[in-house]
Amino acid sequence: MVYREAAGPSENIWRITEGELLEARRVVDAHALRTPLVPAPSIDPRVWLKLETRQHTGSFKVRGALAKLASLARAERSGPIVTASAGNHGHGVAFAAGKLGMEVKVFVPKNTPRVKLEGMRSRGAEVVVTEEAGYDATEALAREEVEREGGVFVSPYDDSTVAAGNGGTVGQELFGLPAGAEGLGSTLGMGEVGALVVPVGGGGLVCGLAAARDHVGSGAKLVGINCEASPGMARSFAEGRTITELPHAETLAEGLEGGVSPSTYTNAMAAGVEMHTVGEDAIAEAMRFAKHTLGERVEGSAAVGLAWVRANLGEIPGTAPVVVILTGANVDDARWDAL
Repeated sequence: MVYREAAGPSENIWRITEGELLEARRVVDAHALRTPLVPAPSIDPRVWLKLETRQHTGSFKVRGALAKLASLARAERSGPIVTASAGNHGHGVAFAAGKLGMEVKVFVPKNTPRVKLEGMRSRGAEVVVTEEAGYDATEALAREEVEREGGVFVSPYDDSTVAAGNGGTVGQELFGLPAGAEGLGSTLGMGEVGALVVPVGGGGLVCGLAAARDHVGSGAKLVGINCEASPGMARSFAEGRTITELPHAETLAEGLEGGVSPSTYTNAMAAGVEMHTVGEDAIAEAMRFAKHTLGERVEGSAAVGLAWVRANLGEIPGTAPVVVILTGANVDDARWDAL
């Protein structure tokens, strides 16, 4: 892979290794679900949906949490696990910690949906609800806690092992491996994937998918979708520099809020990710479509890809399959019932 130069220092840029991909798959296969891949003819005959909405904890984030905490256990890293989350990553870390016999403290913004708070607490996590409304400020508080009290901070996205667990294992389920593991082409007889449409927050998911794609030599296009309210990766691409922090913005896609890291920006640029944004009305309509037409519970952060592909599928040429990653189902009942 050829890496384009990113703004800022490059010596701290991580890359996902083949070893991380394979180890992440081993751990995730042992504890997580291989989620369904289903056709969506109500959108278009070539559209397929990867239903991470049906994953343990209702989100793909459990994958990266399992990979990371297992790596810490192997390295015999001591001290409490501390993380920051808009909800799904924290729930995933709590799930992984329970499986691996660890304790975890999760810092969350004050407006975190109730369903996500309850999920984390039900898994035994200590949840610290901060006075901050946005993710970036919440992460700063979690990191300050680690510096002051000790422990290990686990980033939701700025970590090669987390990214290998999240996007890397989703990608391996879609593409398979050179050794002959089943992927999209072999299980459905469809051949090469044309494109993946992926929600983008901090960028770890799309970077992991890129690593899995490149590992098998696929030519699939990666289409990343930000919410317009907090377009960290799209702005980074447009401005040619890493936007690491963004002010809090009200959005249905609270899990995508905040900036990106130099590593996720660099890796996404190198992978040729094409970035787009969708607005709040389109996200809400995609959630309604998921509920009333698809019969799937889809949170706002997961609905951005669905919103984009319904309006813009024609921008992806050809007839090859287009896979939309539906990343999470954790939306409060009141919001869901109102759709």
